[in-house]
Amino acid sequence: MIPLWDNIPRTRWPWITLVLIAANCFVFFQELAAPPLAREHLIMAFAMIPARSTAFVTGAPVGFSGGILPLFTSMFLHGGWMHLIGNMWFLWLFGDNVEDRIGHARYLVLYLVGGLAGALTHWSFNMTSDVPTLGASGAIAAVMGAYLITFPGARIKTLIPIIIFITTVELPAYVILLYWLVLQLLSGVASVAVADPMQGGVAFFAHVGGFAAGIPLMLLLRPRRRVRPVYW
Repeated sequence: MIPLWDNIPRTRWPWITLVLIAANCFVFFQELAAPPLAREHLIMAFAMIPARSTAFVTGAPVGFSGGILPLFTSMFLHGGWMHLIGNMWFLWLFGDNVEDRIGHARYLVLYLVGGLAGALTHWSFNMTSDVPTLGASGAIAAVMGAYLITFPGARIKTLIPIIIFITTVELPAYVILLYWLVLQLLSGVASVAVADPMQGGVAFFAHVGGFAAGIPLMLLLRPRRRVRPVYW
């Protein structure tokens, strides 16, 4: 299922969502423009490497820039065109309404903290892995979790391929988002059971951790409606 658009109008322009998309695209184009060796150094310096973060926690001389900073900088790196396009499309589709609901500054906090939660979840399952982890998926998953509890009944036009045919249907947001979450969780369990931790792949548990963090973050950050007093 590929979600195309929703029916939730927004009341203000999603500046932070646009800035985040622009920042991710800018960094990706820098990756493409760099020579192969420089690109490898860029990824090794700014991607999150679980073993390096583990070394920092255990007191090894890794430093803040090696063990902690990549938890954030890795959110702006991508491994290819499809990785970038897929992430940015989901960010635009779900992020504009979440930003509209809680405001620009709080939305940025939700995005960054959700991305951090996703990175830490992935780290907790892969503490000894030397494979670089990169992508905005954990942060975007947090936005999706926030969308789920805020607009569960939103109607989303969805593209569904059926063998050789393609059709579109309108589905409730909770159906798409919960289906996506279950798929990530099952894929994550399967990857832990059969995969070599030294091999690359999709960081499914980063998606699950980000999504799970997005729900309480949204409950915490969304503005409270003021109740007008009643005078007798």
